[in-house]
Amino acid sequence: MKDYHKAFQITLGLSIVLAAIVAFFGWRYVAQKRRTAAPGKTTLPAAGSTGSAADESTPAPAQAPLAPLQLSPQRLQSIGVTSGEVESRELTNEIRAVGNVAVDERHQAYVQTRFSGWITRVFADATYQYVRKGQPLFTIYSPQLVTTEQEYLLARKNSGLLAQSTVPGVASGAESLLTAAQDRLTQWEIPRREIEHLEKTGEVRHDLEIDSPISGYITERNALPNLYVQPATRLYTIANLSTIWVYAEVFQSDISQIRRGQPAAVTSDAYPGRTFYGRVDFIYPEVNMDTRTTRVRLVFQNQGLKLTPGMFVNVSLKIPLGRHIAIPVSGVFHTGTRDIVFIDHGNGYLAPRDVTLGPRAGDFYSVLKGLKPGEKIVTSANFLIDSESQLQAALGSFAPPPPSPSAGAQTAAQANIEFTTSPSPPVKGQNTVRIKLAEADGKPITGAEVQVRFFMPAMPDMGMAAMQSVFTLTDQGGGFYEGSGELQTGGTWQVTVVARKNEQTVATKQLSVNAEGGM
Repeated sequence: MKDYHKAFQITLGLSIVLAAIVAFFGWRYVAQKRRTAAPGKTTLPAAGSTGSAADESTPAPAQAPLAPLQLSPQRLQSIGVTSGEVESRELTNEIRAVGNVAVDERHQAYVQTRFSGWITRVFADATYQYVRKGQPLFTIYSPQLVTTEQEYLLARKNSGLLAQSTVPGVASGAESLLTAAQDRLTQWEIPRREIEHLEKTGEVRHDLEIDSPISGYITERNALPNLYVQPATRLYTIANLSTIWVYAEVFQSDISQIRRGQPAAVTSDAYPGRTFYGRVDFIYPEVNMDTRTTRVRLVFQNQGLKLTPGMFVNVSLKIPLGRHIAIPVSGVFHTGTRDIVFIDHGNGYLAPRDVTLGPRAGDFYSVLKGLKPGEKIVTSANFLIDSESQLQAALGSFAPPPPSPSAGAQTAAQANIEFTTSPSPPVKGQNTVRIKLAEADGKPITGAEVQVRFFMPAMPDMGMAAMQSVFTLTDQGGGFYEGSGELQTGGTWQVTVVARKNEQTVATKQLSVNAEGGM
């Protein structure tokens, strides 16, 4: 028994020692991991986080930088550059939309009776039949009407007989019965001629003639012979089409420019070359969720009834915007986040400028900020000029404009550059560039600083970053300059040559060169 207790105590002691050793080494392992992670401060994203720290710190892509540039007259002509002048002018915007012709509800009438009865005869018996105001539409027999007319005749007769009665209340009672019968006929809108016939002849006509309340076309007809009608029965709908409505669907981006009373015009394929003129009558306070358009109601005088309900038309709204600084639409280059124009300073010198545009009016934009009248801007080939400007910004080697039309400026405009390489064409690796610099009359230009930059833009799809090589040339005498350098790869390089003398740019040249050799 003593041996059992002794073995148990020994086993328990060994277990405690072993647990302590395991706990010690585990603590050291965790402490070492923490010290390793501390320099980088790597942390796990919080629960529910959908992005990583790298994603959150990634900056938004920067806009491509632009730089002024100077192009030769030959280059301006080859890419089709034209210029226009910024001017202040009256602008009129034209909003175009589609529409449908509809009946003017204010010139529409329903024909109903205020008593029940049976239709006996129908005179207006066709839809879209034209009827005049007062023209008979149908006749109706009504027992209620016949009874009321008989009561009217009796009351009229009694009123005449009892008018001289000395019995109190008899004369006034007879008069009140006559007034009640008259009021009932009036409320039923019995024509005045029918009442006059009753008074003149003393006879009741069983068939009452119902006339048209307005002149127009019958757009709905429910009146049929022997039809029993009640006051709720709509027998005719008559529309006067001398004035019609047009419902135009205008995009919500244009609706702020439209006001009631503004002139409007419509055209239809049914009448080529003809325009109908009207005005804006109402702007509905609702936007269609499917088409993002707002309904605008226009009203037109419909002479000759050329426009008929249901006809499809093209709508044009002329919106006067007042006097604004304006430039042609072709003079603006949209990058997606910026609106840019290129200012033409003359002698081929073009400079980019950001502008803030207002509403478009036909072929012109109104300019809210960035330009003033009298400035000249480029009005064509903006995409090509933008590419050249980005290239110049990447190279950092654009030629600044001459400060004034001095002799130096004329030399810069007239100097000629001849560019050659050895080997020709250049290759991937070491190359020599030679430049011949001369004035317009052929006289060599010596003592200049000549620099040649080779630039190849980045090609992300091929995993290639932008590359640049700068060749600094030395004066060899007689207007010849030479320098060597290395091209990192074959392919098409954009080359910019800049020659400076006495801290002035005397000549520049841009060209593309294909270098042989693989990527």
